[in-house]
Amino acid sequence: MRIALVSEHADPLTALGGVDAGGQNVHVAALAGGLARRGHEVTVHTRRTSPGGPSRVLCEDGYVVDHVTAGPPAEVPKDDLLPHVPELAAQLHERWRAEPVDLVHAHFWMSGLASLEAARGTGVPVLQTFHALGSVKRRQQGRADTSPVSRIDHERRLCREVDHVVATCSDEVRELRRLGLEAGRATVIPCGVDVDRFAPGPPPATGGRRHRVLTIGRLVPRKGVGDVVEALAALPDVELVVAGGPGDDALHLDPELLRLRDLAESRGVLDRVRFLGGVGRDRVPDLIRDSDVVVTVPWYEPFGIVPLEAMACGRPVVGSRVGGLLDTVVPGKTGELVPPRDPAALARTLRALLDDPARRAAYGEAGRRRAVQHYDWRQVVARTEAVYRAVARASVHEGSEVAR
Repeated sequence: MRIALVSEHADPLTALGGVDAGGQNVHVAALAGGLARRGHEVTVHTRRTSPGGPSRVLCEDGYVVDHVTAGPPAEVPKDDLLPHVPELAAQLHERWRAEPVDLVHAHFWMSGLASLEAARGTGVPVLQTFHALGSVKRRQQGRADTSPVSRIDHERRLCREVDHVVATCSDEVRELRRLGLEAGRATVIPCGVDVDRFAPGPPPATGGRRHRVLTIGRLVPRKGVGDVVEALAALPDVELVVAGGPGDDALHLDPELLRLRDLAESRGVLDRVRFLGGVGRDRVPDLIRDSDVVVTVPWYEPFGIVPLEAMACGRPVVGSRVGGLLDTVVPGKTGELVPPRDPAALARTLRALLDDPARRAAYGEAGRRRAVQHYDWRQVVARTEAVYRAVARASVHEGSEVAR
C-alpha cells in the first residue's frame, strides 16, 4: 500500500524533549519504519520548521519524511498552527494528486483537518489518531489551556467524518464516545516499544550512591515533574534525574526548567536534582537502566510511551492514575499508580518501593514480560496494518456501491 502519515507538528526526525516534541514523534517514526519494513511505501508529511535542509529525507528505516511549507519555515507552537492548516491541506492535495496514495493516517487533530480537506473527492480513506484530546486538556487545564477555542468542535467533526479512529487506549475511546463517535468506529491499538533496543541490563550500581529516580519527557507543567521535585523533600536518600527540555545551549533559558530549579531550591533539594536537558533517543535506554525507579506522573496523559520503555528495560514504574497508564501499568505487578498532583502520595509510594529491592526486581521482570507480550512495536504495526486493510476494503466497497 502507498500510505501517507500526516503529523503536522511532530517531525519524526526532531530531537526529543522540546515543548512540542515527545511521544507523537516517537510513535510516528516507529509506525512508519515498521510499515516500511512490511513492504509498504510510506511517506510522513510534516510541516517545515526551518528554511534550510532538504524537502524530502529518505530515512534509514525505509520511509520518506516530506517537509511541507505551510506557514513560516520556523518553529511555531502547535497551538498556533490552526491558521496554517488550509495551506497544509492545499500542499497535501497537490502531492497526492501527483502521486496518489491508498490511505491517509492523520496524527493529531490539525493533521486530521488538513487530511480530510486534502483527500476530499478522491475516495482515499482517512484514519485519525488524536494523541491528545482538547476536551481532556480543557478539563484539566481550564484557563491555562492554550488550544484554539474551536478545537473541541473540530474534534467532534473528525469523529463524524474520518473513516476510522485508531485510539491508543480505552480511556480515550470513552472520551471520544462523549464527543459523538459512533460505536464500532474506533479500534484501540496502543503505542509500542522497541523491545530489542529497550532491554534489561545489569542492575544499577549501588556502591554508596543514593537511590536514583528518573523522569524523562517534555518539560511542560502537565507532565508533573514539579510534583516529583516536591516529593523529593521527603526522600533524603534519593536523587532525581530529569531528562527533557532544550539542549545544553538553551537549557538555562527554558522557563519550565527555571521554574523547576526555583522549586527545587525552595524545597532544599536542588543539590539532589540533575537536569540533563534534551537527550537523543540513543541515550534513553541507558538512562533508564541506570535508574532504580522510573517516575512518570502527568496530570493527564493520552498514552505515555515512557512507562513502556521502562518496563521493557526491566525497571519498575511509578505513574499517575490517568489515561493510557491505566492500561499499561499493572499496580502491584509492574509498578504502582498514584493520584496525579499528589506529591505526598508519590513520596510514600516511592519510599516503600525503594526500601524493597526484591519487589523492584520482581516488578522489573514482570514489566519486561508485559512489554514483550503486549507492546512490541512489531505487533502494534501488524495490528495497525490489519485495520488499514479493513478500512481500505470497506472504502472500495462503498465506492462501488456509490458508482452503481
